[in-house]
Amino acid sequence: MSRLTLPVSRVRLGRIERYVLKQQARSLLVALGVIAALIMLIDFVEVSRGVGSDVDLSGARILGLMLLKSPQVIIQLLPFVFLFGTLVAFVSLNRHSELIAMRAAGVSAWRFVLPAAGAAFLFGVVTVAALGPTASAADGLFQRERSRLSGAAAGSDAPATVWIREGDDARQMVIRADRQDQSTGRLLGVTFFIYANDGQDLRIFSERIDAASAALSAGRWRLEDAVGAQIGQRAVRYATLDLPSSLADQEAFERFARPQSTPFWSLPGQIERIEAAGFSSTAYRLRLHQLLATPLMFAAMSILAAAFSLRLMRLGDLARMSAAAVVLGFGFFFVNQAASAFGSAEVIPPWLAAWLPPLLTALAAFTLLFYTEDG
Repeated sequence: MSRLTLPVSRVRLGRIERYVLKQQARSLLVALGVIAALIMLIDFVEVSRGVGSDVDLSGARILGLMLLKSPQVIIQLLPFVFLFGTLVAFVSLNRHSELIAMRAAGVSAWRFVLPAAGAAFLFGVVTVAALGPTASAADGLFQRERSRLSGAAAGSDAPATVWIREGDDARQMVIRADRQDQSTGRLLGVTFFIYANDGQDLRIFSERIDAASAALSAGRWRLEDAVGAQIGQRAVRYATLDLPSSLADQEAFERFARPQSTPFWSLPGQIERIEAAGFSSTAYRLRLHQLLATPLMFAAMSILAAAFSLRLMRLGDLARMSAAAVVLGFGFFFVNQAASAFGSAEVIPPWLAAWLPPLLTALAAFTLLFYTEDG
């Protein structure tokens, strides 16, 4: 029985680990507060100059829009929160000679660095599973509200072209509408381009239908005052015409929301629907893999910051090492942005574009930590 309980006791955090985690948590909260305050200030000015210039909005309304927009940006910058927060925590421990006392007592750096990285990894899981979907939903609501306010400012007669594509292996439909009636959800000035699949993955144009309006309900498009014409045949006019649809009522206009506004748990289904409609899902696959790699990125940033701050004060160059950690962290951020651009352009696979930056960050952090700890 004692052999079975021994591994459990080893997993428990000791007093040193708990103390280091407590110091790290304090520094992370300070870093998060500073970064969040800066982002919200910038977003408040941006919203007031953007949406606020189109329509007359009160300060409370601008604040509400800012609170919808800011969480998504804050989550995107969380790797820097772990970089700066962990760096400040370990530099503070070093300046107060607490790290020196731990190392002098024979405590390995791995003993307090790995729990900090583990805590960052767990927070990354919580971010992807809970905080991220909430921020994505808020960002989607902000985008819809901004479009609604901008459309209201431009006037009800302003054109807002709507494009929708749907279909299956046998038939594809490309739908274009001059605009959408926001009150009823009907499409006005609609044109349906219908293509048939010849069985060899080639789509052949078969029919065009123009209608004054179209409404989606109960798995069908209801067209009014429609004129349809097939190749080589005369046009036929219909008072009403029903076309089968594979779209849900709300899905038709929300299915192509930008990847950042799509919650994590909805991405797999979104990818399937987009690919079934014949569109490229590269941006959504890239977003999915980036979210899956988020916990590793948080942990890698924590290890990187800790590795740069373990140099003893008496050896000097702590300030230079800390500055190097910040520069290297920004460097990996730009690598992440470049990899995302290559992934979106399909120059490299989306999974490689998403996983390469955190893997490089983790390898660099472990290399430096091995060099610092084991020589």
